[in-house]
Amino acid sequence: MTNAFIFAANSVMPIVILIVLGYILKRVGLLTKEFLDVGNKLTFRVLLPVMLFCNVYGIERLGDINIGFVLYGVLAVVAVFLLAVIVCCIFTKDNAKRGALIQAVFRSNYAIIGIPLAASLFGDKGAAAAGVMSAFCIPLFNILAVVTLTIFSGNAEKHKPDIGKIMLGIVTNPLIIGTVAGLAVVGLREIFVMCDISFRLSDVTIVYKSLESVKSICTPFALIVLGGRFEFSGVPRLWKEIVFGTFTRTVAVPLLGLTAAYMLRNVLNFSGEHFAAFVGVFATPVAVSSAIMAKEMESDDELAGQLVVWTSLVSTVTIFIYVTALVMLGIF
Repeated sequence: MTNAFIFAANSVMPIVILIVLGYILKRVGLLTKEFLDVGNKLTFRVLLPVMLFCNVYGIERLGDINIGFVLYGVLAVVAVFLLAVIVCCIFTKDNAKRGALIQAVFRSNYAIIGIPLAASLFGDKGAAAAGVMSAFCIPLFNILAVVTLTIFSGNAEKHKPDIGKIMLGIVTNPLIIGTVAGLAVVGLREIFVMCDISFRLSDVTIVYKSLESVKSICTPFALIVLGGRFEFSGVPRLWKEIVFGTFTRTVAVPLLGLTAAYMLRNVLNFSGEHFAAFVGVFATPVAVSSAIMAKEMESDDELAGQLVVWTSLVSTVTIFIYVTALVMLGIF
């Protein structure tokens, strides 16, 4: 149990530390509001898309995909999303807050925490399973986020969204573009394999190393910017939403997703590596990009940022509990 706790803390606490660093740097005057606004745009439009592209490119072979595993992950995320819409619309009448809360319920920090977490839980097999799931769940997370923030935004009352606007938001979303581009390159690599062509993107060293360098910047930079935007003054005003969103993300969703997977494990042939990926999908805190996207799409970015911070803090405990439970059940 001690090792499980240390593992969970090592997975999540670096994120919390970087957020705290951003908060301190803003308070001592090294980060200005103008810098943070530009940093937010840079992260959303450049750094995150490159990171997602590189993560998807890391998938070894499309032919090795376990269909039942992928279907469960996708359908479970959609089910959580639909439940989130119902519950959050009942919880608050404020459209901007609804958008931030719905994102918090269904959208995990899969890219930044979930994939490394799966690798730590089940080694190379866990990393491979998580990589496969990322090709499906990350685009799904972002598509549902665009739909959510288009429908539930601060301007929803003035400008009712239409299907065309939602579709435009999806196809022009930088995070979706990055993921789809990664899938396209992986598909091209599969064609090269079939045609016995040895060339790969990684062979273009200048381009590939540049992309990897940008990817390495993304997580720390995004977290520092988020910390700089964090305001404790918002906690008293938003405490109900923070408690609701944090509890739902870190307790309710993991219990539903992991319990259902455990009950279906024999039917769908789930093994340890699959559960390692499911922990990444269901049990990790709210995606950092949710706060960035909320700002870009006129939702309640302050609430979204608070939820990223508080779910990250609480998940240091809850992930430990879920990992320990799965170990006791013989999954890991």
